Amino acid sequence: MLRNLENKVAWVTGAGTGIGEAGAIALAEAGMHVVLSGRRMEKLEQAAASCGGSTRIAMLDVANKEAVADVAQRIIETHGRIDVLVASAGINVKNRNWHNVSLDDWDSVIRIDLDGAFYCCKAVLPTMKAQGEGLIINISSWAGKHVSVVTGPAYTAAKHAMNAMNESINMEAGVHGVRACAVCPGEVATPILDNRPVPVSAEDRAQMVQPEDCGELIRFLAQMPNHVCINDLTISPTFNRGYVAQARGLEKL
Repeated sequence: MLRNLENKVAWVTGAGTGIGEAGAIALAEAGMHVVLSGRRMEKLEQAAASCGGSTRIAMLDVANKEAVADVAQRIIETHGRIDVLVASAGINVKNRNWHNVSLDDWDSVIRIDLDGAFYCCKAVLPTMKAQGEGLIINISSWAGKHVSVVTGPAYTAAKHAMNAMNESINMEAGVHGVRACAVCPGEVATPILDNRPVPVSAEDRAQMVQPEDCGELIRFLAQMPNHVCINDLTISPTFNRGYVAQARGLEKL
């Protein structure tokens, strides 16, 4: 039986756009108190308006470990607990491959996509363990399972590391009732596509997984009973462009 989420507390990073925003909306619709974190107030305010209900904003750059700890502590002081963390903050850069990625861009991707998720997990784990329950949803990527030149070495490395980090939570904190799931989406029609070196057409975006699909998935994961751990989950478009290219290549053989 799916559990009732009413009046439980969720903290969503990267909540201003894309998967984070869609997840926040879906969790708010399920009756949760949702705290939205991100770096752009305008986007967070728009997301909060879409969430309605019991939502509030906590501006945050997840690469700042002191700020992460401060936001987590303020959530706990206000609500007394954190039931669900959705670590969705992430970036990629346009010049992302070995021949053109800069050292600064490498650092930015690793600091936000990997270190930021670690800081958030580290900040909520003591409270979740004390509660005897808690769910961490780390928004990883298809690139966390499959190495590809499309995403570049920094993003690929960060997401592979995130998946390993995620499972280490289950290994160490599962005995305390804490669960972690690495969600590994294939192509999703979010603003991160705007940084692709090769532009993505509107037709291709329409055939991708949509942010709302991921929002529904996040709500489903949160509704699973406490004794169930979905360690990782891959979601991809039926019209998977990588598979399509391979299939069309085979047709020519």
